[in-house]
Order: sequence, then C-alpha cells, then structure tokens
Amino acid sequence: MPHSSVELEIATEAVEALIPGAAPAHLTVQVTEMLPGGTGPRHTWSGRAEAVAETVLTALYGRRRDDDTASPLARAEDAKRRRDLAGEIDALTAGHEQLTSAPWYPLRPGDVVHLHVPAAADFLPFGETYLVSSGAGPHDPAPHLLSMTLLAHTSVAEDQAGMVGCYATEAHDDPLYDAWFEAGPHLLTVVRDGLVVHNGGGRGGGR
Repeated sequence: MPHSSVELEIATEAVEALIPGAAPAHLTVQVTEMLPGGTGPRHTWSGRAEAVAETVLTALYGRRRDDDTASPLARAEDAKRRRDLAGEIDALTAGHEQLTSAPWYPLRPGDVVHLHVPAAADFLPFGETYLVSSGAGPHDPAPHLLSMTLLAHTSVAEDQAGMVGCYATEAHDDPLYDAWFEAGPHLLTVVRDGLVVHNGGGRGGGR
C-alpha cells in the first residue's frame, strides 16, 4: 500500500541516525560499487538520506498517491516535514489553482456543499451538508460575501460534537476555501441547481 509521510519521516531519521549527532542538512549517503581486487570504485551514487528512505519505501509499498488522498494543506505540511520549501509552495499553489480554475467556481447562493469526514483513530465517519446563501445585508458594502450554513449531519458520537459544523461561516468572500484546503477536494461534493458540479476529486462536470 502507499507509504505515508510518517513512514517516510521515520525511515529518513533512521538513515540520518547512522551518523550520531550529524546535522541532517549536511548529511549525504554514498553507495559505491567496488571492482574486484581493490582496483577502485566503478560506479558511485550519492544523495540525501530522504532519497534513500524514499527509494526503500517505494520498493516496499509502491509510490505515494497523496495527490488523490490528501488535502492541499496536508501535502504542504508533508513537504514542510521533508524540508522541501518548493514542494510546500507548489502544494498550496496547486490547491488554490485547482479551486479557482474550476468551471463552477465561485460558489453561488443556493449551492449545496456536502463534506465527508472519514474515520480517524477512534472517530467514526460522518457527513455534513451546508447551504450557501448571501452573507450580505441589504445595505452591506460587500455584497459579494457568502454564508455557508450547516443544514444537517450524520454524526452520532458525542465526542465528535466539536467537529460538526466547523466550516460554517456567516460572511466570507470564499466560504469553501478552508474546507477545500483542510479537508481536501476529494471529500467534497458541490451541487448546483440539482446537478453535481464537483464530485470528490474534481470528477464532476461544471456549468
């Protein structure tokens, strides 16, 4: 199965620990093929500890598929743990562009947003349904603001009460933004005029 960022972090730290006290930023790994008779090396490879860990985990579990199963924020945090600044920026930029370039974007009053909250540790999975409405009053100087109101949810666990409705907002210029980045587009469904315009992972149509 695909390896997680936690597994990669553990494996990287294990490789780095081969030299106790070494600064990870200055550590590289070198693999050398020696010719018989000690006549010198034939081929060498060198790279960072993370590259070694990535290679081993990929051989064991296959390549990661976090583009399909992780939110933009989770991918950015994963890159940050890997000390990959470019990857962190790319994850956030890609998430923003994926949302703002969607044919149905931005949300409109009357849209319905459904969020699937998957099981995690001791938490049971549940769903939430939000209604998008105008968040501006008749004399509001910002008529573009929208609200996203929780209509219903399927959570039955008392210890999950604090999680329910966390993406509801009264006046926001982009009420879907937080859910898109934190939960991820693969867990969201957007319905407009009775038609699904975004179906988890962007496989829906648009109009």
